[in-house]
Amino acid sequence: MDVYLLLIGDEILLGQVVDTNSAWLGQQLALHGYRVAGKMAVPDARADILEALDLAAGRAQIVITTGGLGPTKDDITRGALAEYFGSALAFHQETYDRIAAYFARIGKPLPESARLQATLPEKATLLTNKVGSAPGMWFERDGKVFVSLPGVPFEMQYLMTEEVLPRLRERFPGRPLAHRTLRTAGEGESTIAKRLEAFEEALPPHIRLAYLPSLGQVRLRLTGAWPHADLPPDADERLHTEVEEYAHRLRALLPDLVYGAEEDTLEQVVGRLLQERGLIFGSAESCTGGYVAHLITSVAGSSKYFAGSVIAYSNDLKIKLLGVRAETLKRFGAVSEETVREMVAGALDTLGVDVALSVSGIAGPGGGTPEKPVGTVWLAVGDRTRIVAQKHVFARDRIKNIQLAAIFGLNTVRKFLLNAL
Repeated sequence: MDVYLLLIGDEILLGQVVDTNSAWLGQQLALHGYRVAGKMAVPDARADILEALDLAAGRAQIVITTGGLGPTKDDITRGALAEYFGSALAFHQETYDRIAAYFARIGKPLPESARLQATLPEKATLLTNKVGSAPGMWFERDGKVFVSLPGVPFEMQYLMTEEVLPRLRERFPGRPLAHRTLRTAGEGESTIAKRLEAFEEALPPHIRLAYLPSLGQVRLRLTGAWPHADLPPDADERLHTEVEEYAHRLRALLPDLVYGAEEDTLEQVVGRLLQERGLIFGSAESCTGGYVAHLITSVAGSSKYFAGSVIAYSNDLKIKLLGVRAETLKRFGAVSEETVREMVAGALDTLGVDVALSVSGIAGPGGGTPEKPVGTVWLAVGDRTRIVAQKHVFARDRIKNIQLAAIFGLNTVRKFLLNAL
């Protein structure tokens, strides 16, 4: 079943807002067995929206729009949809009351524009938005479905998950599908693909492996679709069992790289390992400037296993707060194995923790040398019995170097806790 995405808003075309909605929608639709046939960014103009709706309806059975449902005058999607479906706009008291309750809940006065936001096409089936003000809308015509969603990502995601996808599955039932995702860190897509050549060749035709790379990580997603039209009563269960078996095989082939599954993050996995072992963790950060601590503390409950971080950006603070020897810095430099080892030892004492990670590198864009180019990062992780250090050379983009250093650092902590270093 094909879906066409329309992203409505001048801010998208002007580059003032980065479109993340279509990426998320594409992933979710694929997971539920729908194919995105295309997408288009559309300005806040009635004629353009109407033309885009016609084009999308000619290419797919399902059309999903995002944006243009806000309370301001430039949010004209409601009016354009009313015109497209030959529907009058009418004030909807229940929606208005819900918007009023939402603003009361967040402690803000109800804006006058709420009445405009509650004026909706009569022919629309309204989708209740419990996390925001703008409702979603569902239309049907000529056997096709049109869905209008807010452009605010978390509101769109809520409505898509709670309202739209269940209705689509009921309206357009498809073959049973099964998905299993494994998450890896430490190697790139091409290296992993080389290791999995034989595994991929042995996969049955109805199970596919997709590589989904991101910064420092690669997700491996197995997707199974029921192979023929005849559906036995237990088709869904059998397919999920088969995909799960292949996921176990895949994990066994990459024991050094797979750190979790589905929605796991490295910081969550490291936190669970620390809790299971009853250990307290801390970090000593130079080039990452506290980014490791940020990732760790983004997980609820991290105070149970994270004591804190020393951000020793200057050499003086490395000496004063972490006990790094001036002689070490002079002889080997701040970005060196010797320095990060001493940073770990200092963090263990200063923070009073059981395990510590240290990071020191050249984030760039300046500061590199032929011996230590931009992107050179030294990591060390250790406890009071052993310290392990590693060198990495990343990209030449400052922000990416910082993020990669933190990701590889957390992965090093994970492997240290598993005695895999």
